[in-house]
Amino acid sequence: MPQSFNSNSFMLRLLLAFLLLTSLAPALELPGTDGQTHDPLVTGDKKAVVLFFVSPFCSTTKSFIKEINQITADYSDRAAVYLIHSDPEITLEVAMEHAILSEVKALVLIDKQQTLAKQVQAKITPEAIVLSPKAETLYKGRINDLYLAPAKRQRAATTKDLRDALDAILSGKPVPTPQNEAQGCKIGGMK
Repeated sequence: MPQSFNSNSFMLRLLLAFLLLTSLAPALELPGTDGQTHDPLVTGDKKAVVLFFVSPFCSTTKSFIKEINQITADYSDRAAVYLIHSDPEITLEVAMEHAILSEVKALVLIDKQQTLAKQVQAKITPEAIVLSPKAETLYKGRINDLYLAPAKRQRAATTKDLRDALDAILSGKPVPTPQNEAQGCKIGGMK
């Protein structure tokens, strides 16, 4: 009987060790234009993470930089905000040049291996994704309706999709639906 007990005890310890190891996801460390690495899935003391997937090669991205900067200014006290370059062709130097020329206010991260893009299923630039402190996707879609289709630009946006979602999330309410798809350029190398 003691032999059976030891065997069961060993199996229980093995199972607990496995569960502990699989529940600890490795940190996602991406290089930033500030010379440091950052885990964009960690909110710290913030209520959410806002990820803007962009590309300096996408003209649609350029149309949204002013609004991205304003959202960063308006929400960064309550949400961590990152500008993400997931195109494998983007170097740190290109990202820095884009950030300087566009006067980007958010922290800029490079996702050359597309680990983050794949994890949150980003496919378009510009695309906004809002995550909870537990890295659950709360919002995925367009910033606003400035573009109704890839080549169909309005004179001005008539909605504020991302702002409405952020306001709801930060006040503890559900995100308004439907969440409209982002319009722009496909992230290079993404299927």
